[in-house]
Amino acid sequence: MAPPPLRWSAVAALLFSLLLLPILPSHAIYCDEDDCYDLLGVSQSANASEIKKAYYKLSLKHHPDKNPDPESRKLFVKVANAYEILKDEATREQYDYAIAHPEEVFYNTARYYHAYYGHKTDARAVVVGLLLVLSAFQYLNQWTRYTQAISMVKKTPAYKNRLRALELERSGGMSIKKKGNKQMDKRMEEDLSKELELQIQGAEKPSMWSIVVVQFLLLPYTLGKLLLWRGCWFWRYQIKKDPYAWDDACYLTRTSLKVPLDAWRNVDEVMKSDLVRKRLWEKANMERYLTDMRKETKRRR
Repeated sequence: MAPPPLRWSAVAALLFSLLLLPILPSHAIYCDEDDCYDLLGVSQSANASEIKKAYYKLSLKHHPDKNPDPESRKLFVKVANAYEILKDEATREQYDYAIAHPEEVFYNTARYYHAYYGHKTDARAVVVGLLLVLSAFQYLNQWTRYTQAISMVKKTPAYKNRLRALELERSGGMSIKKKGNKQMDKRMEEDLSKELELQIQGAEKPSMWSIVVVQFLLLPYTLGKLLLWRGCWFWRYQIKKDPYAWDDACYLTRTSLKVPLDAWRNVDEVMKSDLVRKRLWEKANMERYLTDMRKETKRRR
């Protein structure tokens, strides 16, 4: 698919202007060979009201509906272009800078095309909008995965047995289901299922605290907390040389073995104690541990 015509015209105009740079002054890209102020008949120190008044006066004189002369129509186009440049404070400031610094050819040309063909939206608004869109997609994705996982779990025998046990507990050991009343059974099942807390690894219930926009807003707090933790760690274990606390020793062991946090939580406490006691965060101990594991693997084969 061909690129948008505006993009091609912008590139073509820029290349054409670069070819004419040795010939034309850098401010000529605004009003061609004319001076924008001269076209409106005002001085460079004229205020916005004077510029507007001069434009209205010339537009009444040279508008195609008022003056059918072809030369007058061409002049009207030039006057309108000059007014578009001078009525905006930003483009007028760029034009004044180009007049005062004609030697900065490439810089003035780049500013001109950025003003006319660059985006007009505030970058902060773009960032906020992008974060909101990403957050919405993230939340919908998490919610979809969660509902699908819950639906699959509810079809398993283990879940049905838990639901049956809860029903018997609520009814005093007697089933309260009535044959032929499927609507009542379904409603009762929904009420009882709400009491069962389902924790499914990899498909947790979505939380507003985990979405991108909230994490972005909490980024300063997160970085501050991380720096504080690193500072306390350095002071306690590098300066004071204190022995590692149990949680910190577990953290070092887990990171040395590259074990995910969820998997580490499922490790037996006896095995955790044995791994921590080996001080695997020290290189020599880790190499010795890996060697022993290889030997054990070969022996079992």
